[in-house]
Amino acid sequence: MNQHQLDRMKNGKGFIAALDQSGGSTPKALADYGITEDAYNNKDEMFDLVHQMRTRIITSPAFDANHILGAILFEQTMDRSIEGMYTGDYLAEQKDVVPFLKVDKGLAEQTDGVQLMKPIPDLNDLLTRANERNIFGTKMRSVIKEANSEGVKAIVNQQFEMAKQIIHADLVPIIEPEVDINSPEKTKCEELLKAEIRKHLDSLKDDELVMLKLSIPTVTNMYKELIDHPNVVRVVALSGGYARDEANELLKLNDELIASFSRALLQDLYASQSDEEFNAALQQTVESVYNASV
Repeated sequence: MNQHQLDRMKNGKGFIAALDQSGGSTPKALADYGITEDAYNNKDEMFDLVHQMRTRIITSPAFDANHILGAILFEQTMDRSIEGMYTGDYLAEQKDVVPFLKVDKGLAEQTDGVQLMKPIPDLNDLLTRANERNIFGTKMRSVIKEANSEGVKAIVNQQFEMAKQIIHADLVPIIEPEVDINSPEKTKCEELLKAEIRKHLDSLKDDELVMLKLSIPTVTNMYKELIDHPNVVRVVALSGGYARDEANELLKLNDELIASFSRALLQDLYASQSDEEFNAALQQTVESVYNASV
């Protein structure tokens, strides 16, 4: 494990940029950027375009280590290059931004009020490649929609089971059991989730480190005891469908919770912008999310 990167993630000021839209979410990400589906003929062309978008973001002077601690990448992005370097190496060496890899394969159908992750049959091979590409950690997402204790328990069990496999590969897992912000039982879901996560954290060995990526809680500082847990490197928040300004304001209420936004980070960026316009828009966004995080 890279100790400099661990120290940055544990003690640095800033936030994590989530640039990990996968095959299912890429068409919408491109559409929001101003590239409609008639601009590409197949998935290869689609992924070329989204890599161009990500490259434009990462190489922008606004994307800097003074504000951004880490970036979460899609598998294809990890295997692609920026300015002749693998993306993870470019982030680490040119930007001092810690690279993470999204490893989940999407969501299963809803059962017991939750959506577990689909199986990840090639996880060991993926973790081997992540190490070869100098990736620091991983991220995996599942979703809680109802305050069903059995469902929440199943979500957390699955996340920590895979997290241990990732830890043993000398990577730091970001555990992301998202609570749907539109759930009428959101607060109860968060109470159940916190209790289950705490049980698993308390069972970890001293050197088994994780990060948590959670929906911004309804009750302010709900997750403070998780933030303070010795096995937790950092707790980050997803925007979860909130517009950026609302997500920022909610985030500010929670001590030591930092952002890991995706849609909220990209919402003012467009393919049609000049480089000057693009960089200015990204700079404004980066500063607003940074201020909410610190």
